[in-house]
Order: sequence, then C-alpha cells, then structure tokens
Amino acid sequence: MKHGRHAWHAGALAALLGAAAALPAKAQAIAAFEVRDGGIHAPLTGTLGDAARGRRIALDPARGNCLICHRVPDAPHERFQGEIGPPLAGVGARVPAARLRLRIVDGTRINRDTVMPAYHRVHGLKRVASEWQGKPVLDAQQVEDVLAWLLTLDEAP
Repeated sequence: MKHGRHAWHAGALAALLGAAAALPAKAQAIAAFEVRDGGIHAPLTGTLGDAARGRRIALDPARGNCLICHRVPDAPHERFQGEIGPPLAGVGARVPAARLRLRIVDGTRINRDTVMPAYHRVHGLKRVASEWQGKPVLDAQQVEDVLAWLLTLDEAP
C-alpha cells in the first residue's frame, strides 16, 4: 500500500505543476524582501492579508492548491487531502509568521530539498512553461492573504 500512496503523491505533484502551468500569464513583479533569522519579517505589501481571500487561494486547485500536499483542518469536506507535507492544523501556533511567509515565498531557503513550490520566486526554477517565465505563481498580496489564513489555523486537532 505504501508504494501506491507514493505513486499517488507523485501524480498529485505533477497535477499541481500542470495546473500552475495552465494558468494565464500575467505580469507581476517580485516584491523586495529581506530574509533574517530564518524568515521574512516585513510584509511584502503595504496591505494586511485577508484570511478569507487567503483560504480561497490556498484551496483553489489552480492557484495555491495546498490540499494536494497538506491536510487542511477547516476543509474537512474536501476529499483527497495530501500527506506529503505536514498537516496545517495548528500551523499558526507552531510556526512564526516570518517563517511561514518565507516558506510560501521560497521554501528552498529553509530546506533546499523541499518539494513545496516557490510561490513568489522566478529565478533558478526548472521546467517552467514559457508563458510563466518571469512570473510568480502568487503575487505579493496573495502571499500575504495566504499567510493571514495560515495564522488563523492556530489550534491542533
């Protein structure tokens, strides 16, 4: 059974990458940020994140698609939640906001071997569809919105 689960995860990751490649291209700038003490402490935008909007982005298969790798506590009706990444229940209490922001922007700065996509990075990526070259998956405000939602997930199951 274990082999089958890993095969499903590989297929799920391929689906995530395929969905991201199918999105329409739009010009977006990468926000300037400073990584300090393992996190990005300053917001990427001048506007606070909106948790409701962040939840929609995170659960949207064509944008954040967090369900493909993580169990999401406030979406119990969603089927086929992933097990590649840690469950998101309690993540807002376990992981500081600055570190969560960096994980969303570019998790390879925390773990070089992570399989989590870099949602707000454009350089040094491999196998990027031509229409997506130079464009992040999430813009700076969307990063802040997803972060705001993650911070609401402050209770373990």
